[in-house]
Amino acid sequence: MTLAERAKSVQTRDDLAAFVAELKADFDAHRNDWTNAELKSFLEAMAAWIQDMDGYYRNTGQKMTDLPPWRILADILIAARMYE
Repeated sequence: MTLAERAKSVQTRDDLAAFVAELKADFDAHRNDWTNAELKSFLEAMAAWIQDMDGYYRNTGQKMTDLPPWRILADILIAARMYE
């Protein structure tokens, strides 16, 4: 399962904790594949994606009000590693 697919399965706090551990392991193993491998760029991308996330959910046919907050946070984290 890819990290993006894994993010979509996050439903609970425990799921999110496990996902963050997987994200960290991916960073350790594939840091060069991350667009935003430095904390500054990661946080900048996170802030930008949060500003644009309504469009993402609209374009993918999802309603944020239907999603668990833990899942939304997982989506934010996964997006921040690559978002420009």
